[in-house]
Amino acid sequence: MGGTNSVVCMRVALKFAYTGKNFSGYARQPGQRTIEQILLNLLIERKILGDARTSCFRTASRTDRGVSALGNVCAFNPVCSKETILRRLTKDTLDVFIYGMKLVEPGFYPRHAIRREYRYYLRKNDLDVDSLISTAGLFTGEHNFQNFARVEPLKNPVRTIDNIVILEKKDFLILDFYAQTFLWNQIRRIVSALEKRAKGVISDEQIHAALEHPEVKVDFQIAAPEPLILKDVVYDFSFEYMKDYKKNLQIIENRVIASLK
Repeated sequence: MGGTNSVVCMRVALKFAYTGKNFSGYARQPGQRTIEQILLNLLIERKILGDARTSCFRTASRTDRGVSALGNVCAFNPVCSKETILRRLTKDTLDVFIYGMKLVEPGFYPRHAIRREYRYYLRKNDLDVDSLISTAGLFTGEHNFQNFARVEPLKNPVRTIDNIVILEKKDFLILDFYAQTFLWNQIRRIVSALEKRAKGVISDEQIHAALEHPEVKVDFQIAAPEPLILKDVVYDFSFEYMKDYKKNLQIIENRVIASLK
């Protein structure tokens, strides 16, 4: 009897990865092949959870169509033990790679993370790299990102970007963004503005004005979704990882890079 109750009261968080181009986005949609649906089907077929509603299935980030992930997180109340979950997930999971697990508090909600990390692969073609790196600093700290996001009704457009780290790798600039939360399309709109600045199409002054005067609508367009990767979602605990998971994550990231060429 006690063993049954321990399963009923248990909540589990899983860390997983996927290549976005294989799906029609993250969230479930009728008649569409989405990451959430494939993930739920997998967990239901392997008798790890009953259904999305009764298991209180929730996800840290509902990535857009074309966006990949190396470290998204979901949580649910399973219908089997931790050991059974591990055993049933060690089999090949094909489209969605599940590689981390943690028993969490009953009320754990994966959207409430300490930090999110995103990576964008931007082609270096005709870009003034020095000016792009310099301009990226305008976006760090707290700003009203009304002009650099698709802000949903009742959402606060003020966000804090802790850091933007830029590296060069062969044909690409790798832009790593760090913040607790991001707005919808925020990174892709920032990247589009940075790319335009690096091509000399717009100036630092225009970007600064768009940040300082969010009431004046400006649209610097939006960058493509395919080069964007949700790199990690960080909490105040560590996951238990499966053997050789880093090798598989590198394969997924290399697959994303190869698809951009």
